[in-house]
Amino acid sequence: MLFTRLPILLCIVVLSLCAGGELWASTKGFERVASRPRIVGNAATVRLAACRTPVRYDAKMVQAARIAQTQARSHSVKRCWRYVKRALVAADVVESYPATPLAKQAASELPARYGFAKLPVRNPFDAPVGAVLVYGGRGAGHVEIRTERGFVSDFVSSKPSERPLMGVYVKPVDRG
Repeated sequence: MLFTRLPILLCIVVLSLCAGGELWASTKGFERVASRPRIVGNAATVRLAACRTPVRYDAKMVQAARIAQTQARSHSVKRCWRYVKRALVAADVVESYPATPLAKQAASELPARYGFAKLPVRNPFDAPVGAVLVYGGRGAGHVEIRTERGFVSDFVSSKPSERPLMGVYVKPVDRG
């Protein structure tokens, strides 16, 4: 039985060696897809591993992610916070254009001025679709929105920023 399958196994080994030099497929191009939120009315609900109860947030944030994707470029133009601000305003997630100039300042401005809540998420891949991820580090920092297939700011990426994650923010649904 083994000898009948040997030519097939040999072909697989040869093809994988020719393709990348490794016998096993790497996870380099692996894409973690975000769990799709359940949208009812103006609320998006998603269950996160870090929370005991489902997270309810404004469904307009999912729309902001879609808007950001349509405006994004293939490569960064170093204007991540500007593009995210425009998407949040266009989707009516925020009432006015955020005033802070640096991306990492979004961590304080979004909760203080616009009522965003910080989620207990440490891994960017665990953020819900539409969530705003704020990164610190040297310089201006970075900000991006979680999409179903990756992340978007002024450019689209399947991987999150390598900067230190300051927080993951969503706008809770109005109770009234």
